[in-house]
Amino acid sequence: MPIRHCIVHLIDKKPDGTPAVLHARDSELAESAAIENMLADLNESYNAKQGKAWGFFHAESGAHPFSGWLKEYFDGGQDFTAFSRTAVEHLQKLMEESNLSTGGHVLFAHYQQGMTDYLAIALLHHSEGVAVTDELDVTPSRHLDLGQLHLAARINVSEWQNNKQSKQYISFIKGKNGKKVSEYFRDFIGCQEGVDGPGETRTLLKAFSDFVESEDLPDESAREKTKTLVDYASSQAKLGEPMGLEELSGLIDEDRPKAFYDHIRNKDYGLSPEIPADKRTLNQFRRFTGRAEGLSISFEAHLLGDKIEYDEAAGTLIIKGLPTQLTDQLKRRN
Repeated sequence: MPIRHCIVHLIDKKPDGTPAVLHARDSELAESAAIENMLADLNESYNAKQGKAWGFFHAESGAHPFSGWLKEYFDGGQDFTAFSRTAVEHLQKLMEESNLSTGGHVLFAHYQQGMTDYLAIALLHHSEGVAVTDELDVTPSRHLDLGQLHLAARINVSEWQNNKQSKQYISFIKGKNGKKVSEYFRDFIGCQEGVDGPGETRTLLKAFSDFVESEDLPDESAREKTKTLVDYASSQAKLGEPMGLEELSGLIDEDRPKAFYDHIRNKDYGLSPEIPADKRTLNQFRRFTGRAEGLSISFEAHLLGDKIEYDEAAGTLIIKGLPTQLTDQLKRRN
């Protein structure tokens, strides 16, 4: 992961309405193993973060100037240090307008993965800990707490530059339960949500369930394909990459690599060719299946306790909201 440019600034601000004070660095950070380790740890923490949103830039304007500065930097109009200084001054202004915000170290990192350029921006905080010195004394120690990452964004610059139709080249951490504390950071990036990660993931899982049902697969085969989907989606989420539907289709059925992809297209689920994997939605997905004496039952785990009730003592299932196709058959049973 070559790091092209990296810099850290400090915004000193408390959530009490006092002015934010900017301590800006005047040169880039020199290459070092510490910088590489920090960015690797940051990416790992960011990829593992649940509740991210995906989107794209608002049109450049006085309210959303960031994309213009980023374009100027990549066009060679200003160097990375000047770009980051302009951006962090804008962030400082938005922080002052948000009474709930607190300061911290602001990291800007331009790096590459493969042939793709990325820009990562994160607000980092310290944690207090202890360390043991060479003299075996115990001493207080401050360190960057990358595990507590609440405000960060990552821009796939290559996709932004080369795919004008894309609505998911920016990912950012979304505030829990709609907290407004993170809105100023999203406004700083100038990002609007373009792809509903949880919704897209739910639609993909619905398409997969329909596919399994339409194929009338044996239980073991259905479980294997479910595991393949979840493993692939989880690995892509860990890498911070979207799921490719064609690639997923090939993994699900190597003998008929287009079968699942064709099912999605023919049924018109409205899914993009690549969608972000939402880990929280994936964690809820698991199928219970069973067959015996002419009876076949299969349902997703999240329905248990909602549409499906299980009485362990009586050994019974109560199913609510039966599929229309099934109820129609039952009405015509005579």
